[in-house]
Amino acid sequence: MTAQPWLALPIALVCALTVLGGMYGLRLSRTTSDFYVAGRAVGPWTNASAIGGEYLSAASFLGVAGIVYLGGVDTLWFPVGYTLGYLVLLVLVAAPLRRSGAYTASDFAQARLERRGVRRLSTLLAILIGWLYLLPQLHGAGLALQSLTGAPAWVGGMLVCVVVTFNVVAGGMRSVTLVQAVQYWFKLAAIAVPALILLGLWWAQGAPAPQLDLALALDPAPTATRAYVTVSTLVALCLGTMGLPHVLVRFYTNPNGRAARRTTVAVIALLGAFYLFPPLYAILGRVYRPPTGTAPAFDGRADAIVLQLPQVMSDGPLGRTLLAVLAAGAFAAFLSTASGLAVAVTGALDQDVVRPGLARITGGDAEGVHSFRLAALLTMLVPAMIFPSVGDIGLATTVTLAFAVAASTFAPLLVLGVWWPRLSSTGALAGLAVGGVTSLGAATATVFGVLPPGAWHTVVANPAAWSVPLATLTMILVSLATPGRVPANTRATMMRLHLPEGAFPGRSGL
Repeated sequence: MTAQPWLALPIALVCALTVLGGMYGLRLSRTTSDFYVAGRAVGPWTNASAIGGEYLSAASFLGVAGIVYLGGVDTLWFPVGYTLGYLVLLVLVAAPLRRSGAYTASDFAQARLERRGVRRLSTLLAILIGWLYLLPQLHGAGLALQSLTGAPAWVGGMLVCVVVTFNVVAGGMRSVTLVQAVQYWFKLAAIAVPALILLGLWWAQGAPAPQLDLALALDPAPTATRAYVTVSTLVALCLGTMGLPHVLVRFYTNPNGRAARRTTVAVIALLGAFYLFPPLYAILGRVYRPPTGTAPAFDGRADAIVLQLPQVMSDGPLGRTLLAVLAAGAFAAFLSTASGLAVAVTGALDQDVVRPGLARITGGDAEGVHSFRLAALLTMLVPAMIFPSVGDIGLATTVTLAFAVAASTFAPLLVLGVWWPRLSSTGALAGLAVGGVTSLGAATATVFGVLPPGAWHTVVANPAAWSVPLATLTMILVSLATPGRVPANTRATMMRLHLPEGAFPGRSGL
């Protein structure tokens, strides 16, 4: 794709509007609760829009179309898997998590298991998962800005870092919630309106058939290998959703458990509406620019379909206008997802690292808002330093690895913690350690490209199929072997998680 510097204008506009939203949030955020969980006063539809805004990352806006473009109809389950994760979350943990009264997943772990060690490990994993998920957002922003405008790749990633850091420092969760809720609807319009216009062009041009059979997958791997990748990816997407730190923290912003359930139902509807459109770009890509052999025709990157298709179909003012809209939508995806991740990681980092550290230095309690802002700066510093060295393995692939880590760690902890009273603190520690080491090791090796090609590459690059059962089984077996480590207050804690608000005498939240 030929670089077009004028495309910096719509991207700059999105960044400016995001900053203005953060400045408005600064006027609303005053207390620690505002910064962490938006005062626990976000309504279901607003919260659902904000979740959609942060969940629909670059992997959704650009990557899904590329996957379907290369994989054909056999990969249409991919966006379904992203949405199905919220159904699993709704059924298993949404309302109990909100009833826990916790600020973060680490708070829940400590309240349920009453061990500082479980809390510390949960905090570490939340931070690492957040950073792993941030990397493709920064890397993708750099590649997108470079291909669109010709700017150096590092500029896009640093631009996202600066804007996101400002928003989080300015108003925390309350500020980010407002921006993300608006960005969901902007992203939906940015992907839907061009898709419908391009469909109209396709019809006006005689509705040509795809030049490559939609049932044909451009994947030379054996059937068994493709089946393994499919199963592993579905496990990661379905179970990883409930373990993503930026998803979990959203349910603590609802006023009660009922609102948390209604939020989840609304999210499923909003995500379903969005995921109708990426496959349309994939189909039109096969009509107008079919791959040759196993190589995509879009500058060697299937992720580029959404951004390049408008000018392939209409090389004129209409194509340039649609490209501008899509470029703005893609950058909004980078910003909104990075904002949600930054808030979640900041909350964990502040509570368990920054605030205790400041308290030791000053000899007293650190002030919540100031320590939160310092944690926000530290949160974005690490991925900003790492993202230039990340290998180019595809946006959707990198994001799926973050799902796999979340599914291997927090998913077993949350499901067993909510529904199994025999879970012990030692069992939780063992399961988190096993799941974290195996999945994070596999993700690191994949992201930095140290795996040699072959069967082992497929197994390690898609770890959820074996790391999730291994972590869950470890958590169960060690818990059964250590009944003395089951907290004495487990029965009361389980009642708090499952009884409706107001039904538990003296309830004040955990």
